Amino acid sequence: MLGYLRAVQRGAAVIFDTDDDNLPKPGWEIPTFDGTFETTANDLGFLNVYRSFSDAHIWPRGFPLPSILDPRTKLAAENTLTTAARVGVWQMLVDGEPDVDAIYRLVDNRKHFFQDRAPLVLGNGTICPFNSQATAFTKALFPLLYLPASATFRFTDILRGLVAQPIMWAAGYSLGFTKAMVMQDRNPHDFLKDFESEWACYLQAEQVPGIVSSVVRANASVADNLRNAYAALHRAGIVSPDEPKILDAWLEDLASVA
Repeated sequence: MLGYLRAVQRGAAVIFDTDDDNLPKPGWEIPTFDGTFETTANDLGFLNVYRSFSDAHIWPRGFPLPSILDPRTKLAAENTLTTAARVGVWQMLVDGEPDVDAIYRLVDNRKHFFQDRAPLVLGNGTICPFNSQATAFTKALFPLLYLPASATFRFTDILRGLVAQPIMWAAGYSLGFTKAMVMQDRNPHDFLKDFESEWACYLQAEQVPGIVSSVVRANASVADNLRNAYAALHRAGIVSPDEPKILDAWLEDLASVA
């Protein structure tokens, strides 16, 4: 997060998050944030975007476990249209070692390569976890870069993304996914330790968008909606009592360098 502040201080218009074990593929680029894209219908709930880029049985880290086998979480052709969209966050998929949870890795763990297809933008009320692996934020949404300090290492970026989506909708922005533009040669992991760090993903992630949506206001700023979101998550027992205070410090620092 200190790196984000430094980037803002240096005048960044876009901040791109990436892992240290990612390698850019030929033709790597961030798509335009304003354009015409294939876009899902609104209010589909949780959608497994990985299945729109793959025929394999694969799901992103943070995807609710009860929905993994639900056929309704795979996007149907009749639920998309091509339309203008203002994307606030682009999530690039990752080839080789995509971002999946420890359950997937303990059961399967084969390398995976996504299909080369056009970007997909999610309509309001259509949700998919996004992470910090290869992710671009536009300037208006820089407050949403906040990584909750009381969440575990394997949950913090997932929680960030689930909090961000209702706030993005209120601000007039959408979440978009692109084909894999990076290849990951994954650092060594202990899958059981990852599983332990992900328990909140399995037990709490599904609740987060509803909790956040209940306190987001269309006439509030991104920062104020973010404050309301974490206050609500604290009341729900998902983050610690110190989280709203740490968030305030982040927003204060961000305002001081912008």
